[in-house]
Amino acid sequence: MGVVIRQSIKGIVVTYAGAFLGFLIQFFIITRFLSPEDIGLTGVILEIGILFAALCQLGTSSSIMRYFPYFRNREKKHNGFFFYIIALPAVGSLVFIPLYLLLKQPIVDFLAKSSPLFTDYFYWMIPLILFMTYLQVFETYSTVNMRIVVPRFNREILVRLLMLSVYLLYGFHLTNRDGLVLGLIVVYGLVLLAAFIYVCRITPVSLVYRPIPPVLKKEMLRYTAYLVAGALGSTMLTRLDLFMITSEIGYSDSGIFRIATYMAIIVGIPSRSITTISAPLAAEALKNGDFATSNALYRKVSLHQLLAGGMIFVLLWVNVDNIFALLPNGAIYAGGKWVVFFLGIANLIEVTLSFGGQLISFSKYYYWSLYFVFFIIGIGILTNLWLIPYLGITGAAVATMLTTLLSYSVQQWIVLKKVKGNPYTKGTLKLLLLFALLIGINSSGFRLENPWVDGILRSVVTLLAGVLLIYYGRVSEEINRLIDRFLGKAKKWV
Repeated sequence: MGVVIRQSIKGIVVTYAGAFLGFLIQFFIITRFLSPEDIGLTGVILEIGILFAALCQLGTSSSIMRYFPYFRNREKKHNGFFFYIIALPAVGSLVFIPLYLLLKQPIVDFLAKSSPLFTDYFYWMIPLILFMTYLQVFETYSTVNMRIVVPRFNREILVRLLMLSVYLLYGFHLTNRDGLVLGLIVVYGLVLLAAFIYVCRITPVSLVYRPIPPVLKKEMLRYTAYLVAGALGSTMLTRLDLFMITSEIGYSDSGIFRIATYMAIIVGIPSRSITTISAPLAAEALKNGDFATSNALYRKVSLHQLLAGGMIFVLLWVNVDNIFALLPNGAIYAGGKWVVFFLGIANLIEVTLSFGGQLISFSKYYYWSLYFVFFIIGIGILTNLWLIPYLGITGAAVATMLTTLLSYSVQQWIVLKKVKGNPYTKGTLKLLLLFALLIGINSSGFRLENPWVDGILRSVVTLLAGVLLIYYGRVSEEINRLIDRFLGKAKKWV
């Protein structure tokens, strides 16, 4: 776990620096200079780009994780593996971008029920889809080469800094809405270029074609076919709420929902680095049929993702009123308060159990995920259609939480049956009780009038109490060792 911890810590530092930058941009720039309708439009554009990029990849990112160990050989330029990670998304783009064009009328009709905004930018999506497709591929290839920090910097910080300039140009009326959308597309093009240059620097790349052994080739093709269907289902599932809000209520409500979603997403930030750097180790273990190692890794990843994500959720929820009070136009966005809560719970479920999906995808049972993903989409659609008319955007958040709970429960059953993966430990129960206690204490009703003072005081007390309870409750031996090491160095400084 040494390399996992080192790379994870570096990745988390970069990720949280990006999250802080994103917090400032989202809550003090975007909410000031963009209308909820503009926020909703850019959100829909990004999510459609992500959806079709996932399809165009033809499962390349997961294939990189699963099959790179079979090709790894730096002296032989990894046996032509780079050729395949370029060629496969190219084939996918030639299939799914024409499909996107053929589906123009249904897509436009669905998203234009309440406002025709997206219609004007339908064709602008094509370069964005291509940029997003290869950006994810190059980030994953960096990951299997055990380098996550620079790709994380590109996505978490560089994108936001470039987008900040786009927002300011729009906010000071130096460009119009067309310039806002075009700027978004150009930003992803520039970040893709940076990712490609980095890959070329850290590992040998070659576009020379080298034949794959027939048995492995057959397995890769079958794996890819399952992943394409799975990508459609899982990507649709994670973006269903935003699309349905846009269709049923409008871009303004989807803008409010997006701001609340950004707040809730913070809960899952630690899992990005931990999962990213742990995934190649799990792939290697399952390649060798070592279930004991993969399960031990699953328990550690699950526990530490729940610990980090849970503390973030507690800090977020106890300060949610302060955050809305500090926002420009905060009264408008405060309608998303309970969206933050229910999406935060959904994210906690996800960070606790999501690594199990990695184990399934790397094992010979990868096809099982396909059996229930479209059933889960059906549940998601039905719960959104049922709850949005009654509860609005909060209904969409409740629907997402229920769908997440059901989908990950089914996934965990498969993980347990097929790869003997069980993430639960005594530490899991201790953490859940600890989080409930911290939230309960903060629900006493006591609140200072100044949101800055109240937020800082509340956060410091909650964080200190959480750290002390985690340490003396011996939730994680790894965390206790880190704290002991820090305290030992602190004594020397004193």
